[in-house]
Amino acid sequence: MAKQSYRRVLRRQAKSNMPKAHISICLIISLYFSSENFTRVNSQSQGHWCIANHVMDNERLQKNIDFACSKIDCRIIMEGGSCYDPNTPLNHASVAMNLYYQAQGRHQRDCYFEGSGLITVIDPSYGCCKYQYRK
Repeated sequence: MAKQSYRRVLRRQAKSNMPKAHISICLIISLYFSSENFTRVNSQSQGHWCIANHVMDNERLQKNIDFACSKIDCRIIMEGGSCYDPNTPLNHASVAMNLYYQAQGRHQRDCYFEGSGLITVIDPSYGCCKYQYRK
């Protein structure tokens, strides 16, 4: 008898939480679509950028910077460059890796960097730092 009443209480609680969850999901979706930052990505405006995986250690990121900058011009991440700030290995590696990836023709293999590169379709540009994208 106790088990049956416990199940009824659980069913009532589950039913009472359903409308709240439904309203929350609807609210999140409507806020997302009404956001000023919403960018519609479609096949005509889609780009591909290479960025560093945020879980990589600084040593690996520095190797990526050294390799990419030995092949392409990295003045953009030097002091005074538009992508110098924030002055972190992750930021500088992402910019350098993307410059290399774009220069090589955006082949997946050119963003591998021994497993530390990621390809994104969301433009990682920020402030004055514009990530290069070659069409």
